[in-house]
Amino acid sequence: ATLAPESVLPTIVQTVKESLKIPYAAIALRQEGGFVVAAVSGAPVDGALLLPLVYQNETVGQLRLAPRTPGESFSPADRRLLEDLAREAGVAVYAVRLTADLQRLTVDLQRSRERLVAAREEERRRLRRDLHDGLGPTLASLAQRLDTARNLILHDPDTAIALLDSLNTKVKATIAEIRQLVYMLRPPALDELGLVSAVQEHATSYVQASGLRVSIEAPECLPPLPAAVEVAAYFIAREALTNVVRHANAQTCHIRLKIANGLCLEITDDGRGLPEGFRAGVGLTAMRERALELGGECQVGPAPVRGARVTVRLPLPPLEV
Repeated sequence: ATLAPESVLPTIVQTVKESLKIPYAAIALRQEGGFVVAAVSGAPVDGALLLPLVYQNETVGQLRLAPRTPGESFSPADRRLLEDLAREAGVAVYAVRLTADLQRLTVDLQRSRERLVAAREEERRRLRRDLHDGLGPTLASLAQRLDTARNLILHDPDTAIALLDSLNTKVKATIAEIRQLVYMLRPPALDELGLVSAVQEHATSYVQASGLRVSIEAPECLPPLPAAVEVAAYFIAREALTNVVRHANAQTCHIRLKIANGLCLEITDDGRGLPEGFRAGVGLTAMRERALELGGECQVGPAPVRGARVTVRLPLPPLEV
């Protein structure tokens, strides 16, 4: 029968201990800074034999064995057997480590998906609330007041005209509200200008008051991009610019777009950099979730000289590259 991954290492040490009739056997996995015992059979003793567990020239762990009696050495035959066993165990340890890493990645991916679903559902709830509590009553009120104006137009035209004037103002405000809702779904500038020019337009209008100097580096002509990638890149760039203006105390900001194994976006500033104990806030979390939703990644770290750098990669279908 096939062993479950979590049973492989305990089975190895138990089998070695019983086969060689030794009091102690253990496997330690290599981690940053040393080795951590992952499976043990028997009580640890001083002077245990340490055999490296190697996979493709990489030490992945140790096999730790106590002699049958204190002070006794393993025989040459035992050593040959143990060295053969260590080679096989190295493969097993590597496979177990890969499985554990895959399980962690699977859990992380599931959690990310759950967060994305929750965020999407919250966005839908917000949109429904805006439509139901905002536009719905507003349009109903406009219709009612238009009926009133129609009833007044013949016998009290002055009042009707005044009412229509106020309705005109209200209609314009409602149109602006609808445009804002549409903008949050997909900014019209992406269709009118394209991604690079849309980011440039936003940067110009947003940072004029702050005095931040923004430069953009991009290919003369980006290939056609999937709509979801365009929207994600645009809003990530917007949020990154917002963070620079609010928190970085920077003089300049450089935005770079390129196609390299996907769409790559980099935002670098020359500000104060990341504080000690930096933790991602709401804005950065939203940026990362937008990237993860498309199978991409978004990372924040120090810039090469000073300031901070946001690096984003969004995968593209092969035919789009």
